[in-house]
Amino acid sequence: MLSGGIPEELGTLKNVRVLFLATNNLNGIIPVSIGNMSALETFVLLENKFTGQIPSALSHCTRLRTLDLSTNKLNGSVPTELGTLQKLEILSLGVNDLTGTIPTSLGNISSLNELSLHDTNIHGNIPDELGKLMSLDFLNLEYNLLTGPIPHSIFNISSLKKISIVNNSISGDLPPNTGLWLPNLEVMYFAINQIGGSIPAYLSNSSKLTHLDLGDNLFTGPIPSSLGNLPRLQFLGMEKYRVTGDPGFADLMFLTALTNCRSLQKLGIDHNRLGGVLPYSIGNFSDSLQMIAAFDNQIIGPIPESIGALRNLISLDLGDNNINGTIPSTIGDLQNLQRLFLLNNQIGGSIPEVICDLRNLGELGLQENRLTGPIPHCIGSLIHLQDLNLSNNLLTSSIPVSYWTLENLIYMDLSKNSFGGNLSSKMKMSRVTEIMDISQNQITGIVPTILGTFESLVSLNMSKNSFDETIPRSLGDLQSLEFLDLSYNNLSGLIPKSLESLNHLKYLNLSYNNLSGEIPNGGIFTTFTAESFLANKEICGELLIKSCSRQNSNTKHILLKYIVPVVTAVLIFVCLLCILRASRHKNNNHTPSSSNSVQIPEHKIITYHELRHSTNEFSEANLLGIGSYGSVYMATISDGTVVAVKVLNQNAHGAFKSFDTECKIWRTTRHRNLVKIITSCSNPNFRALIMEYMSNGSLEKWLYSETNNLNLFQRINIMIDVATALDYLHYGRSEPVVHCDLKPSNILLDEDMVAHVGDFGIAKILPKAKDAMHTRTLGTIGYVAPEYGSEGRVSVKGDMYSYGIMMLEIVIGKKPTDEMFSGEVSLRQWVSASFPNASLDVVDCVLKPNGNNARDIDMVKGLLFSLLKIGLECSREIPEERMEVKDVVAKLTQMKLMIVRSQRYHSVKDVV
Repeated sequence: MLSGGIPEELGTLKNVRVLFLATNNLNGIIPVSIGNMSALETFVLLENKFTGQIPSALSHCTRLRTLDLSTNKLNGSVPTELGTLQKLEILSLGVNDLTGTIPTSLGNISSLNELSLHDTNIHGNIPDELGKLMSLDFLNLEYNLLTGPIPHSIFNISSLKKISIVNNSISGDLPPNTGLWLPNLEVMYFAINQIGGSIPAYLSNSSKLTHLDLGDNLFTGPIPSSLGNLPRLQFLGMEKYRVTGDPGFADLMFLTALTNCRSLQKLGIDHNRLGGVLPYSIGNFSDSLQMIAAFDNQIIGPIPESIGALRNLISLDLGDNNINGTIPSTIGDLQNLQRLFLLNNQIGGSIPEVICDLRNLGELGLQENRLTGPIPHCIGSLIHLQDLNLSNNLLTSSIPVSYWTLENLIYMDLSKNSFGGNLSSKMKMSRVTEIMDISQNQITGIVPTILGTFESLVSLNMSKNSFDETIPRSLGDLQSLEFLDLSYNNLSGLIPKSLESLNHLKYLNLSYNNLSGEIPNGGIFTTFTAESFLANKEICGELLIKSCSRQNSNTKHILLKYIVPVVTAVLIFVCLLCILRASRHKNNNHTPSSSNSVQIPEHKIITYHELRHSTNEFSEANLLGIGSYGSVYMATISDGTVVAVKVLNQNAHGAFKSFDTECKIWRTTRHRNLVKIITSCSNPNFRALIMEYMSNGSLEKWLYSETNNLNLFQRINIMIDVATALDYLHYGRSEPVVHCDLKPSNILLDEDMVAHVGDFGIAKILPKAKDAMHTRTLGTIGYVAPEYGSEGRVSVKGDMYSYGIMMLEIVIGKKPTDEMFSGEVSLRQWVSASFPNASLDVVDCVLKPNGNNARDIDMVKGLLFSLLKIGLECSREIPEERMEVKDVVAKLTQMKLMIVRSQRYHSVKDVV
């Protein structure tokens, strides 16, 4: 746990041969004096926090055999002088912030065994000179920005055992079959590049090969059957190619050849164009096979009965194909199976009872098939089941009682079937269940009150059934709930006030029921619009456009006889109390203690002098930022509260109008994703808004910070918050508010990284019965919608355009005003040109997936693809074609839930 820097004085220790300081908290720069340690053979700074450049003076340590500076924060380029270290055997500089190219001089280190430059930002070509390193056995260049082809000379290094260039932009073809041979090669990782051509046959000559990953490239042609000649092969990754099946054969013959690889454990061939039929010989794979990923391959025909012979299979994914027939009964022989995915095929018949023999099953995805009949009654015996999706089938009968005993279930989706009967009130499922979807069935009965004990439930969808009676109050105990849909049922009675406590709820739909009474005032209900309560004829409240005009005679009678007299008496009492209090205040107005006894109300009174004192005379040290109409300062007011003070620049044109607009909007808005205004301070010479302080600053600061990075999960959360705020501004008020200047600098983050929309200086309130208006005030270049810039036309669709541009910005990590977009190509055009085939090329490098779990990596790629698609849909040229904010919230929420669910039992945290 050493901290601080390396003392310069260490450079005087001329007899030291080993300097090993790995895995500490050391920081600062690497002293140039290290170059004076002439006897140094091993210098290791692995896993520290060193910054600055790699000193070229290290080349003076001519006896160096090991130089490991990896996993720090070093910047600059790799010094060319390191190429003079003729005794160097290990050079490891990975996981740093390096730039520049790979020096050709490194090809002069004839003794080099290991060269590792992974996870930096180096670019350019792989130098042909590296082919001269005839002692090299490990070359790691993965997760960089390298381009161009792989030099053919690399394939002449007979000593090479491991090579990885994963996740670059390497192009070209692999060298043709010209006698090249890598006899000692054990690991070849070339995935996530742009390598084309056919898969060369000479790879099968590397008889020691254990791991071969060529996935996510541009290879064409069939997968060579000669790969079956690799006796030690354990992992084969051939996913996301343009490869096809064997021409002239109905069966996928290369699978038959691969059964000769008796050590094969994982086979990934998903996202190809294989077509063909799974051969019966698939059952000849050895007991070592643990994973088959063959989804999205246009595979036809049935699942062969021989699949049951793969006794040690842990994961089987044949989803997104054209498989027909039924689920073979031999599937029950896969006793070690943990994940079974057969989704989106044409599989018919019933779910076989033998599925209950898979006692280790944790995930079962059979959705979007043609399955009929009931869910097996023995389903409750799958005690490890966490993820169950049977949606979009033709399943009938009732949901078996044993289903509700699955105590480890986290995600369930039984929607869009034809279940009947009642929903059991004897549910004993896991209290950590997060996603529950039983919508669009024919379930009757009441909503079970026991649902309120599912403390971790994030999504609950029971829509389009026949539930009746009331919404149980216990749903208010679901403090983690973000998605609630009870629409299209027969629910009646009042909306329980307990729902107001659902502070995390982002989506609510109670429409098309028989609910009555008034919508509770406050809490979550300030967020949602009247559409959430449609077709509940007896509901009224401030969210609805029309108030409740019809009340029954009994209600009126009670109101006149009891309520009115009580309210009148209370009002008289309050008036007398106010008169008495005012009289006392007048008598004690000049007493010394009176000022100390005054309590600051919710809308605090803060004077100009207090603001001057708390901002240190509005000093630059307290300055948080400068905008078009003023500056924002941090201040600590008298009660110790830290606030942000937006001071108007009265000399700026339009500043007074901006201030008045903000005040008008803030008086009538309240939402958890809007910046909270505490009060204002105004006199003829000074105007300021006192706002809640956002300790994590703006989204812009985080997007372009050199020290902090937002991960994918955080970015999705932030965009959900922003979309939720827009939904409220556009549809949650009688008069919509159009922000007009949505951009990352106006999105502020609190201590919990919750996003708040701020700066309503040029916002517009649309008059009633109008969906647009015109203005001469323009927003920020790059974020302004076309119709706003050319016509001055303001509508909620303009905000959606800005939101779309901001979505693209947070995914690609570039501003729309970046110099690369100064010509004819805009940010949107640049992203659109790469979409969908080369979408990953434009993604911010910190978001590109890494890790070893292929399924998690695919999930993250899918999320990035979806985010770019949302950004493009929201920023369409024609306003009417832009995506609705409600749809954005729903899609992003489902994406977030996908990550949350995966984090439960995958390594997705490392990928995201």
